Amino acid sequence: MLDNNQLLRFTTAGSVDDGKSTLIGRLLYDSKSIFEDQLEAIEKTSKRKGGEGIDLALLTDGLRDERDQGITIDVAYRYFTTPKRKFIIADTPGHHQYTRNMVTGASTANAAIILVDARHGVVEQTKRHSFIASLLQISHIIVCINKMDLVNFSEEVYSTIINQFESFSSKMLVKDVRFIPISALLGDNVVNRSENMPWYQGSPLLHTLETLHISSDINKVDARFPVQTIIRPQYGDFIDYRGYAGRIASGVFRIGDEVTIMPSGFSSKIKSINSFKEELSEAFAPMSVSMTLEDDIDISRGDMIVRLNNKPEAVQDIEVMLCWLNNKSAKPRAKYSIHHANNVQKAMIKEIIYKIDIETLNRDIENKELNMNDICKVKIRTTKPLLVDSYRDNRATGSIILVDDLTNDTVAAGMIF
Repeated sequence: MLDNNQLLRFTTAGSVDDGKSTLIGRLLYDSKSIFEDQLEAIEKTSKRKGGEGIDLALLTDGLRDERDQGITIDVAYRYFTTPKRKFIIADTPGHHQYTRNMVTGASTANAAIILVDARHGVVEQTKRHSFIASLLQISHIIVCINKMDLVNFSEEVYSTIINQFESFSSKMLVKDVRFIPISALLGDNVVNRSENMPWYQGSPLLHTLETLHISSDINKVDARFPVQTIIRPQYGDFIDYRGYAGRIASGVFRIGDEVTIMPSGFSSKIKSINSFKEELSEAFAPMSVSMTLEDDIDISRGDMIVRLNNKPEAVQDIEVMLCWLNNKSAKPRAKYSIHHANNVQKAMIKEIIYKIDIETLNRDIENKELNMNDICKVKIRTTKPLLVDSYRDNRATGSIILVDDLTNDTVAAGMIF
């Protein structure tokens, strides 16, 4: 029965020490998703640190530095299952300098849990993480107002924070925002309903996660197949085989479909579709397959096979919403490598159109300096055209990363609009 459960991927985010790791530990502990040896190890570590009871945050804070400092540095992934649904959790860092890790953890999420410390209310990192979640078009945002036990479970504090968040989020494109008052430390409204907050009539967090509607973020209409490699066996009956292998980014391909190879523009028909074990009559995203065509066409890595009358836009000047991830500032007209699907080209940031003021979400057109964690709209010029769709229509072909050629560091991630 569990094998047929829907899978929900969600990420946790918020400012440092808001209780993200403790919340996940509480979810795992109260839903009985912890193995006995894990529980024993946590109990021993908790005693060694001199704490009272079990430190549930240790379930996700696995790195030695994280345990010593009591903070999350890397993205920690955890898996658990209930009778109603399977879950993959990405526990992301709260520190300002690790915002780039939050972008990584949230990039594949169906929902985002934004934690707010009831004592401090909405702070800068709350706004930053919420805005990134909206940029990544995460369908559901659950605002968990944590540490309600430290404000005497006050409904007034809860209502004030809701007003703070709503006045800020009204400028974001988020379909579904929900608010839950919790105490991750004590377990109030995490798995079980809180007896300390009878004024809250909504569902606990776990029930909310189990009943969220999951909509697929895969584009089923626009057929896009970025070619990753060419398969040319040099033995036996396959010596004449020439297959184009990769992962289907979106849409459906069938044997006999008329297709166009971009950027060359040559057309052909699909002759066969092969998976690792068998020949298929059709394939769809996100399957990894190898295709053969009826005509012998020169195709290489980075080319894209698409439907005859449904082609992506080939552009060299691209407007992108960019999250700058590098410690060093972006240099004017500096050269980078841009990675898009399986295509890698040289590129430069031609223009910074505006930066987002995280406090107000207003557009700052005066400040053109791009520093770590800045979010901005830029114009990028590439050496050769890229085959792009908008991120809103197709995540796989609407996203890019920029890499510094000298250090090989990923300096930015972007969404094409």
